[in-house]
Amino acid sequence: MAEERKTIKQPVTKDILKKALQKLGVNGSQILEVHASLSSFDHVIGGAETVVDALMELCENGGTILMPMQTSGNSEPAEWKNPGVSPSLYRAVREAIPPYDARHSDIPFMSDINENFRHREGVVISSHPTVSYAAWGRYAKLLCNRQSLHFPLSEESPCARLYELKGHVLLMGTDFDTCTCMHLAEYRCDCRPVMVNGACVKTEEGNEWKKYLDLELDSSVFLKVRKLMQKKNMIREMMLGGSHLQLFSASQAVDEATKYLERTVVYDLYR
Repeated sequence: MAEERKTIKQPVTKDILKKALQKLGVNGSQILEVHASLSSFDHVIGGAETVVDALMELCENGGTILMPMQTSGNSEPAEWKNPGVSPSLYRAVREAIPPYDARHSDIPFMSDINENFRHREGVVISSHPTVSYAAWGRYAKLLCNRQSLHFPLSEESPCARLYELKGHVLLMGTDFDTCTCMHLAEYRCDCRPVMVNGACVKTEEGNEWKKYLDLELDSSVFLKVRKLMQKKNMIREMMLGGSHLQLFSASQAVDEATKYLERTVVYDLYR
């Protein structure tokens, strides 16, 4: 039996994407934390390159693009899941992990769009070895200038700068549980246990394993926050080529998440 032939039904070009984003509310002067899944579209002509080109062209006159660049392989092996690591191998694995390199370290759970973006001219990348950010545009250096090793998505992070600068979040084919900046709410609520993580970094003396403090973050709760924001008409939404596009205020999302966590999760610890 012949295999059913797939055909492109809703191709997305750069111009189509730009017009859709403008209709959604992207005006070119905003700071946008972008989370995008290329596979969520039926087909984008030109792939990741087209998506990045469209975003940069829209924001080239005063806007800023921000994307997470999580190098999750450079992390404490004791915390790895699926597959996990035998405790007897922890030390050997730590010693084998390559040091963080902003341009070349693998970002396995990020999309092709993030990978394309970080190699563009003018992109700056923050310094954290596991949960860095890349930014381009007017406020790129300000956003990525300082990121603390400890509690890296807290007050000394691109997340906090995005909040202060009244930035927005653009989701293309992803949902709220991918929204990195919303983790800021978890740090502000004292609702998560503290953990010790680690990463390999390059120093003047050579490669070094650095331990750092962080929280056990859980982004699944952000899907509940999304429902609350929807009821308050805080999200602009549309469909394009099979992909669900969403645009909303980063500060409103963090504030709504903070209120939700303070109202629910904190008290669960004492029940």
